[in-house]
Amino acid sequence: METEVPSKLLSTLSQAADIVRGHNFIQVFSHYDADGVSAAAIIAKTLMRAGKEFRVTLFTTLNDMNMETIRHTKAECMIVTDLGASYIDKFDEMSCDIVVLDHHTVISEAKRICYANPHLYGIDGMVAGCGATMAFLFSITMDENNWDLVQIAFAGIAGDRQHINGLSGLNTYLLKEGTRRGFIEEMPGSLIPAGDLMTELFVGTDPYIRGVSGNTDGVAAILADAGIGHGKSYMDLTDDERRRLSSLIAVKLTQQGMQLSSMNEIARNRYYLKGMKMDAEQLSSILNSCGRAGIGGIGIAAGMGDERALTHGYEITKDSAQELVGHMVELDSRGLNQMEHIQWFDSSTSGFTGMLCGIAMQSIGDYRKPTIGVNGSNDPINLSSRGMWTQLDNGVDLAVAMREACASVGGEGGGHRIAAGGSIPADRLDDFLKKLDEIIGQQQVKTSN
Repeated sequence: METEVPSKLLSTLSQAADIVRGHNFIQVFSHYDADGVSAAAIIAKTLMRAGKEFRVTLFTTLNDMNMETIRHTKAECMIVTDLGASYIDKFDEMSCDIVVLDHHTVISEAKRICYANPHLYGIDGMVAGCGATMAFLFSITMDENNWDLVQIAFAGIAGDRQHINGLSGLNTYLLKEGTRRGFIEEMPGSLIPAGDLMTELFVGTDPYIRGVSGNTDGVAAILADAGIGHGKSYMDLTDDERRRLSSLIAVKLTQQGMQLSSMNEIARNRYYLKGMKMDAEQLSSILNSCGRAGIGGIGIAAGMGDERALTHGYEITKDSAQELVGHMVELDSRGLNQMEHIQWFDSSTSGFTGMLCGIAMQSIGDYRKPTIGVNGSNDPINLSSRGMWTQLDNGVDLAVAMREACASVGGEGGGHRIAAGGSIPADRLDDFLKKLDEIIGQQQVKTSN
């Protein structure tokens, strides 16, 4: 482990393991998305194997209100995964033992608590190590026999899309060792979805294919054009059929304005979890759907390998994929609201804000402008933002932009350069959008000078 994992990180993880070993009961807090649920499942399995008692609580975000909940939780030891970077100073003020395993942009370094974050060791937490990566590294520090949990870590890596342009940093170490130990198999990707083609092309949003996704006639037509009969799955296709279908999909995506870089991202390598007999992205979807449906406990159990929980999670994933594609078709027909430097949409009736934001950015949006999703179903309003790598090259930093724009209207925000979130008072949306548009414009001006 010495070569690929910085020695300073190893010593922080050893310190974290010692802290946890000294307690019988541990309270775990994590995020409710695929990465957060994966991280929580890894920690839960680790604590269970170590004979510890524990309780897990999932949050949709870490804000002042949830921080109050944490403050009033009676526990002598806490582990916080995939959350916490913005609140390190607040954790430092608490008196119990706290381990934070996060990968979001570092705001401050810890003075008292045990804090491990890739950014602290010169590793980019946006692409080279997610919450589940950090939870997994903690897990094998607790006990080398936990290497099988690398499979759950890959669901987190896939959930945070850290495999999109190839793995890097800490994730590379997980792949190399996970493959060597027989838990992970890397497979070449394709524009064609895995699984039954009729179903997957209909519910698929990665990519979202205009006129095919969410459209039974469109699915039948593209398969007929490719000369593929009904009832076939990706694995059943001949090389010729794969080539024909792949080309037809590529043509449609090009016509709707998708960039070649995005198509390459979609045809990314896949990671097969041998012990769980599924693709990392499939497990990731199950955990994500459970977290978002408010049944995070089932998601954690599914991540831990419970068969009944996995079956339940799979059913919910199918339902939510159908719902998601319906909302995406509706958003596509409505279009995005264009401002000078950003584009935005209202998703108050759907609730799939972050996911729609990512799909819209990649599949139907103006590739030069970050996309913002606005969910005003509650006060405060919840916000999601997504960018493209080319935007980052032009100076866009959504972590900074969202933090500043949210703060300017009395809200809070943060995240990564390419994907960030936030919440703002319901009556300040227009002011926020105006401010964000201005900040993104300034960020791009700075790099062009």
